[in-house]
Amino acid sequence: MPIVTLTNVSKTYPARAHGDREIVAVDDVTLSIDKGDVFGIIGYSGAGKSTLVRLINALEPATHGTITVDGVDITALKESELRPVRGGIGMIFQQFNLFSSRSVKANIAYPLKLAGWSKPDIEARVTELLSFVGLSDKAKAYPEQLSGGQKQRVGIARALATKPAILLADEATSALDPQTTHEVLDLLKRVNEEQGVTIVVITHEMDVIQTIATRVAVMENGRVIEQGDVFDVFSAPQNPASQRFVGTVVKGVPSPSELAVLRDRHTGRLVTLSFRDGDSSQAQVFLDLASAGLDFELVYGGINDIRGRAFGHLTLAIRGDRAAIDQALARIAERVEVTVIAGEEVR
Repeated sequence: MPIVTLTNVSKTYPARAHGDREIVAVDDVTLSIDKGDVFGIIGYSGAGKSTLVRLINALEPATHGTITVDGVDITALKESELRPVRGGIGMIFQQFNLFSSRSVKANIAYPLKLAGWSKPDIEARVTELLSFVGLSDKAKAYPEQLSGGQKQRVGIARALATKPAILLADEATSALDPQTTHEVLDLLKRVNEEQGVTIVVITHEMDVIQTIATRVAVMENGRVIEQGDVFDVFSAPQNPASQRFVGTVVKGVPSPSELAVLRDRHTGRLVTLSFRDGDSSQAQVFLDLASAGLDFELVYGGINDIRGRAFGHLTLAIRGDRAAIDQALARIAERVEVTVIAGEEVR
């Protein structure tokens, strides 16, 4: 069942100066996020993804459309009625947003004090969360004494303090190095799997989506231009913007400049084979080529894995009798997609 549903949602801001047009930050967005999902929202700067997050947690009112959170239409609520809804939504940020004058323990306890928890309950909950994020030995430390990854762990613990059903992560790993990013993403996976929290990840980094998300929506100019299962969007992106994002982590057919380099370095026929989970295996394809007496080498591409499902594109330089190459590729094309990108004149 969806825990968040947006139906024809738009958010506009008044023109900044006389004669300017109003600013459309979110434009007629419809999507649903199922309970227990890790849902990725990806887009370049200015795509509208952060505005969309502020609509979900009701920090911004929608101009048009309806937003339902955990069965409640929040677009119909007054400001005083929104507080319980926001209490069920945790938030983590790119710049951590910790109180520099408070200890790690006090930072995590802060939302619990606002929510009116008793001191014993606060103590127990903070202790539990410090253990969960691996910072039990940092309870008395201050933010300036922590690494970026540790600060984000404190941010995650604070966001989880009141036991929210939904966690919004707005560019939560953008300020971190690659190793720390993966550690934080592993922690978020645990939050999802062990605590059943639905997570909405807002990012411009496709490898973050590949690592953690189950479903994804791609935004451009305030609109959702493509959405679906992460594997489907990665293995067969339909929109040019989606293809650009996927291209940052998945090598597809070589670009013209890359092809020029390959043509200069390799002889034979350059062919890209596109594999998708359930297609013929790489081993079977290579066996077909070898059985036809053909010489071949892998010159570009790779195979990716998303939650145990493989896909990718392999570009081969194939050498041998032209008729034998044609026949072998015809057999292979019955099982996988074959794209011939350069012929035997390659040098």
